Amino acid sequence: MQFKIDENLPIELSEMLINAGHDAKTVNEQKLQGVNDPVLINVCKSENRVLVTLDTDFSDIRAYPPHEFSGIIVLRVGSQAKQHVIKVFQCILSLIAREPLKQHLWIVEESRIRIRGKDD
Repeated sequence: MQFKIDENLPIELSEMLINAGHDAKTVNEQKLQGVNDPVLINVCKSENRVLVTLDTDFSDIRAYPPHEFSGIIVLRVGSQAKQHVIKVFQCILSLIAREPLKQHLWIVEESRIRIRGKDD
């Protein structure tokens, strides 16, 4: 699976995905820092990449209907400290292969994951 890690997340998330056998690119390495949300999601769409972000704007299914994209993972965590974000992401890493992600929105919190998608 292919992922794009937003500029608001630690680069370690990209490394974790690569180590798990996925293709992961960061917004920074593709020189997309500062682009507006519609541009970013459309780049993800054209590259068939799942967007991983802290930006809760992407959890608005009216603006970003999950069925139109390869997938969106929004980390909605109480603390955006680097180690905390890495720990929360580590907890969902094994779920990526087991749960539907294509055309779905995952809202990931410390204690739960809400998955919305084309079946909703």
